[in-house]
Amino acid sequence: MANRGLQRRKGRGMAAAGARSALWRVALLVCLLALSPLSPPGTGHADGELRFASLGNFTLENGRVIEDCRLGYRTFGRLNPKRTNALLFPSWLAGSSEDLARLGYIGPARLADTDRYYVVAVDALGNGVSSSPSRSATQGGRSFPEFSIRDMTRVQHELLTKHLGLTSLHAVIGISMGGMQAFQWLCSYPGFARKAVPMVASPRLTTPDLLVFTAELQAIEGARRCPGGESAGRKALAAIHAYAIRNPGYYARQTPPAAFPALLAGMEKNLAAYDLDDWAWQLKAIMGQNACLPPGAAVGKKAAAATEVFVIVARDDMLVNPEPALAHAEAVRGKSLELTGGCGHFAFICEEEKIRAAVAAFLDGDLN
Repeated sequence: MANRGLQRRKGRGMAAAGARSALWRVALLVCLLALSPLSPPGTGHADGELRFASLGNFTLENGRVIEDCRLGYRTFGRLNPKRTNALLFPSWLAGSSEDLARLGYIGPARLADTDRYYVVAVDALGNGVSSSPSRSATQGGRSFPEFSIRDMTRVQHELLTKHLGLTSLHAVIGISMGGMQAFQWLCSYPGFARKAVPMVASPRLTTPDLLVFTAELQAIEGARRCPGGESAGRKALAAIHAYAIRNPGYYARQTPPAAFPALLAGMEKNLAAYDLDDWAWQLKAIMGQNACLPPGAAVGKKAAAATEVFVIVARDDMLVNPEPALAHAEAVRGKSLELTGGCGHFAFICEEEKIRAAVAAFLDGDLN
């Protein structure tokens, strides 16, 4: 009896040891899967949840350093087993990754189709979510280092490669300043994205573009020089921006003079949500935009051959002149779509369905 009891206890001990060993093997396997570069980025996070990549002290192309640089981003959808369906979607001027989702540009059957693509929506530097004049604990306000569109893409490349483990993109798409970042991706990282869709954007600015953005910047900087001038600066900025994002024909058709006060008040209310230093720093990045080469030079062969390009412009865009984008598409033998609905820069809103269908057809293809 004693021997049988001892054998039973010994058997139970061996079973427990075996169970513990099995649990350790399972735990080790889970850890290895979590650390494996083949594990899908974003595992364990809710779809669309705001996250931050900490990039440390990040040296900009001008030699200055953003201290404790942080980049906000959201991911949507699932990465396929071969990791070939990732799509990068940077934010526009003063916009955010939240805006891209909230306004319906990301989701099933949307512009960035989450049924088909693993979408990485990124908050551009200076937008008030990622490192910005309004968010820095050590470099706040006007002491924040000035950055470029090229710097925006550099931090995004670090996010994709070092934090999400991606070595390529199916596509990069962007609207307005987001499209300028898409142009920069073509030149800074040729071939990293198989396709690019810059919308109402430009690889370099023209004189009329610079006139508008200079007026906006001067409205902000003038306000900073006057005690209590921020309100006046916001009013001037609202009037300039409202004029440029549409066009005279649109306002003549859609807004009778009696409705003008409400129009301007609405724009002022919208701009009240944005920090003026954040807006100014992104304006400066836009004004320095020159994605590839000096104006008038041929597009580099490497950039031209590496990525399929689909340029979408608004013919009557008063904020971003469409000609450099169309010239780029022609130089790289890419595709282009000219929007002629009369909405100016906001054609991406007025003609959203047309754009969505055209982009879906362009992005469609083998993801293997």
